[in-house]
Amino acid sequence: MSYPSDLKEHEWARIERYFQPNDRRGSGCKHSRKRIVDAILYLVKTGAQWRQLPNDFPPWKTVYDHFSRWNKNGVWERALDDLNRQRRKKTAERPVPATASLELFPMITA
Repeated sequence: MSYPSDLKEHEWARIERYFQPNDRRGSGCKHSRKRIVDAILYLVKTGAQWRQLPNDFPPWKTVYDHFSRWNKNGVWERALDDLNRQRRKKTAERPVPATASLELFPMITA
């Protein structure tokens, strides 16, 4: 099932590299990173609690653990900065905002 908050393929292609592990050791991830990011965006968009994540997403604990690790390592900030720069280029705005506000994914505020 897909949700309005899910990233489009071209959006995911733009930021996918930020969510790849630096260390390739281990058994790998059972769930796709895009699906985990989509789950996080769903939570942001709906305001749902972690444990209320729909069953067609990876388990809430898996999603939370990835979110926490990515947040701690600055992954979200780098990915959002990249998307903001891309959007600003398309709209002929300054590449860096003149104010201290962060612009988030357009689909989150829609």
